[in-house]
Amino acid sequence: MDKLLDIMKALRDPETGCPWDVQQTFETIAPYTLEEAHEVVETIENNDMDALKDELGDLLLQVVFHSQIASEKNLFDFTDVVENICEKMIRRHPHVFADEEMRDVESQNKAWEDQKALERQEKDQNISILDGITLSLPALTRAVKLQKRAARVGFDWPETSQVIDKLQEEMIELSEELIKAKDNHEKIEEEFGDMMFVYANLARHLKINPEMALRRCNKKFETRFKMIEQYLIKDGKVIEESSLEELDALWDKAKAELKK
Repeated sequence: MDKLLDIMKALRDPETGCPWDVQQTFETIAPYTLEEAHEVVETIENNDMDALKDELGDLLLQVVFHSQIASEKNLFDFTDVVENICEKMIRRHPHVFADEEMRDVESQNKAWEDQKALERQEKDQNISILDGITLSLPALTRAVKLQKRAARVGFDWPETSQVIDKLQEEMIELSEELIKAKDNHEKIEEEFGDMMFVYANLARHLKINPEMALRRCNKKFETRFKMIEQYLIKDGKVIEESSLEELDALWDKAKAELKK
């Protein structure tokens, strides 16, 4: 770890460091941090452990990079980051590091959220229960987190069937807006957003991560579509000149082949 910190410090040296690294700021590095996190997820989905080792290193470098910039500004350093997360983990796991006993995951999750709520209140007594949920999160993920927070104080449907009923209601409202306000794109977008919010709520009730479900669906679509392209290439055809009926038939062929 010391070697990595020394490398980062050398890269940021104003006189002898790398010009690109020296120019970076929190703001310019942030997109790379997000990108590296997504690449970690992708290697896990692909079960590529060699790549995961590399991607975790890239993600760690992002933490070191931000910490070095902060150190140069006399804000904090990497040691502060490590000490802070150690203290937080100990505080949020009293069933491991103290005498408290928790019998199941559900009670542990509740204690975790209770501790986080207490920490937020200590920072600001007027804080909303919804405050602190990062705005930069993917929209579906943030929707689920907002709903979980609201559910903690009883603002939730007790039955999954009620969420499905609400989803059907939102779909009807969207259909109605498409008819009566077909030129009002803003209103249609609003209704679509309402529907997606309920989809996220349904995923939460079903204990499904909507981002992961959609990522897997995207991957499935990509695989099948590429198979269609390969079928057409073998037949000497061009996809742009193929009919929808032909593409649908090839889609079904790819779907059946993948199920074998």
